[in-house]
Amino acid sequence: MSAPSPEPGAPRAGGARDVVVALTKAGRTKIRYPAELVRDDSVRITVRAPWAAPGVRDFGFVRFEPGDVLTEHYWRDRWFAVKEVRGGDGGLKGWYCDITRPAVLADGVLEVEDLDLDLWVSADGSSVLRLDEDEFEASGLAGRDPAAAGAAASALDELERLARTEGLAGLLS
Repeated sequence: MSAPSPEPGAPRAGGARDVVVALTKAGRTKIRYPAELVRDDSVRITVRAPWAAPGVRDFGFVRFEPGDVLTEHYWRDRWFAVKEVRGGDGGLKGWYCDITRPAVLADGVLEVEDLDLDLWVSADGSSVLRLDEDEFEASGLAGRDPAAAGAAASALDELERLARTEGLAGLLS
């Protein structure tokens, strides 16, 4: 039996802090999960957490499963999040990138709004897949908030360009 987690934002043994990642989509909470705050330099927030959903999720190009660990990078000034996905054996599976509004960290809760668009980059960089463009269109964001829709589309293009040229490692260092 594991010990209960400290309150969000409370220091852990060794000085690390726990936060709660709260991912919303279309005004609803999609998922909330505890994560270890690894870094916060006032622009980028990095957390680490085990795969939070129950069971295995097979996307065809990658499987998320119990034992996987995600190191998640969020920005206060960018419209995306980049999640490094490692298997239970520590091997890199790749990067799952969510297009989001800029993240907000307050009172131990990291608030992130998912805008439907995603990008997958395999560990060796040979596969770069744009995902969920149909969901983005169907969301109606372009009609409700054209500026946000434009920022989201630009963020996806920027991430894809980086993935296909320099790779994502430089963005995360």
